[in-house]
Amino acid sequence: MSRAVPLRKSLLVRLLITSVLIALCSVAATAWLAVQTTTRAIQEEQGQVLAEDMDILRRLSGYAATHADWSGVSGTLRTISRQTGRRIALTAGDRTPFADSAARGTSLPPRAAATVDPLRTDTSTEPGAQLTGVDPRAVGPYRLTTDERLKVAKLATVRQLCFSRNGIHTRTERMPSGRTVLKHVDGTADPGYVPAECADGMLNTPTRTEQKALDELSGLTRTCLDRHEVDLDRFVTLPLEAASGSAPVPYLTGKRLAGQDGPVARTANACVAGARRAQLDPYVAPAAELFLGTGDRPVPRFDMSAANKAKVFGVAGLVLALTVAVTALVATRLVRPLRALTQAAQQPPERHVRVPVTTRDETGILALAFNELTERRERMEVQRKAMVSDIAHELRTPLTNIRGWLEVARDGLVDPDPELLASLHEEAVVLQRVIDDLQDLAAADAGTLRLHHEEVRADELLEQVAAAHRVGAEAAGVRLVTGAAGTPWLDADPVRMRQALGNLVSNAIRHTPSGGTVTLSAHHEGDEVVFGVADTGGGIAPEDLASVFDRFWRAEKSRSRRTGGSGLGLAIVRQLVAAHAGSVLVTSEVGVGSVFTLRLPRTRTPAAGPG
Repeated sequence: MSRAVPLRKSLLVRLLITSVLIALCSVAATAWLAVQTTTRAIQEEQGQVLAEDMDILRRLSGYAATHADWSGVSGTLRTISRQTGRRIALTAGDRTPFADSAARGTSLPPRAAATVDPLRTDTSTEPGAQLTGVDPRAVGPYRLTTDERLKVAKLATVRQLCFSRNGIHTRTERMPSGRTVLKHVDGTADPGYVPAECADGMLNTPTRTEQKALDELSGLTRTCLDRHEVDLDRFVTLPLEAASGSAPVPYLTGKRLAGQDGPVARTANACVAGARRAQLDPYVAPAAELFLGTGDRPVPRFDMSAANKAKVFGVAGLVLALTVAVTALVATRLVRPLRALTQAAQQPPERHVRVPVTTRDETGILALAFNELTERRERMEVQRKAMVSDIAHELRTPLTNIRGWLEVARDGLVDPDPELLASLHEEAVVLQRVIDDLQDLAAADAGTLRLHHEEVRADELLEQVAAAHRVGAEAAGVRLVTGAAGTPWLDADPVRMRQALGNLVSNAIRHTPSGGTVTLSAHHEGDEVVFGVADTGGGIAPEDLASVFDRFWRAEKSRSRRTGGSGLGLAIVRQLVAAHAGSVLVTSEVGVGSVFTLRLPRTRTPAAGPG
């Protein structure tokens, strides 16, 4: 009779409630995350505007460093404006416009954002800017011709190969003037150490264009120094890198003169800087004021208007509906095999109903286990019926013989002579043996089989079993042999062990033809004592090996007493060995014989049962 599951305990309802709670938490977490993310995005946007301003200033300073005026800047300015979405305007100091991305007539912001002057630029706007604020892209008369560029690049490659041979790894880099210089692979300046074979002096020698510009710079510098009455002989030759803007190094290296180093050096450096600006001034655009529409771009606002609220609630409702629908679908699929299992379990036992395995998850595993349990129950039912039939057969034969002879004697048809009494006694012994075997199996199944453990010598155990069966073996023409490796000891019940080994020996004698041999052996193997009973009989077919320890199984299917016993001997062997926490195996080859192997622990274990 099926029982209705309370709604509050239904797996489907539990899954639905759990999914709804998860969905609510997910929506709340998503909303919180959206608010936090939006707030952070606004904060980061303010910082991004500053970085954007610096990038615009850098790009316009680069234009000014490479052009003599602002006449062609309109295209560049509009491109930058489109890329940044900003209004950009360039004017002279008196706000005369040079270029503007906005429409003509649009008023300028109240203040300029920066001044674009490549000769007095902010050193952070361009990597490599000189300490005097000269944009390194302003090279003017130091720009090399095409032939000079190729020549210098070739010399740099030769120097790089020479460095590489001496274990110095460098890379080449082309400067704005077109000169190729060597730098470390990490980007630092030319290595200070130059191997002797590489110091040819050719790479750093000024080209004709550079020498001409240096001579001009020297003349302008000398005029300034003479005006300030500074002795030029105190200073070494002006480095090429400082003059051409290829490396951020000091302009002059002074000879230290006591009391004159500081102010004299500063005056000299100021003269060089002024001379360099004067030299570059004709080649760069004039200073311009940069106006940016930073204040004109409003920061986006996020308000919870009625429309936005409707969108939020609509999305939340959709998420909830999808969650419930998906959960209902998944839960239904989960509950379906459970209901099938419940219906199958409620069927009468004799029907042995099985359920289909439709999934590979936990439910599918449960269905598979249920089917295996059903199959085992079906097999046990078959074995139970077969055992009842076998027990009836085993008891019927001796009881029928005893009853028949007693009825004949009662009717006076035969005299109760000693031969008749012996026959009746033999049948009673057979009947008693079957009952004793069944009693042993029942005790083993119930866990009430009592074992009396003691220290036993395996070799003596073999001799006792052999002595008990030697007469029967000689009568059957079978040679009985025992052999033990050393004197192995084990903790076991000697009576039960003689019973187990005796069943194996009697079974081996019964199936070994005259002239054959039955061998009993024992030896140590690790923490185990291994007993073996081998015969030279007809062997067991491979398909029967799995059934030899089943109750009432016989190799001879006719169940004749002439060729076999009750069929319980090997089953009892397995139970007795299992009670000692051991195991029994059989190997056999048809026409050669069989070997039964018993493995028992040398000391008693908890699995050995009561003692």
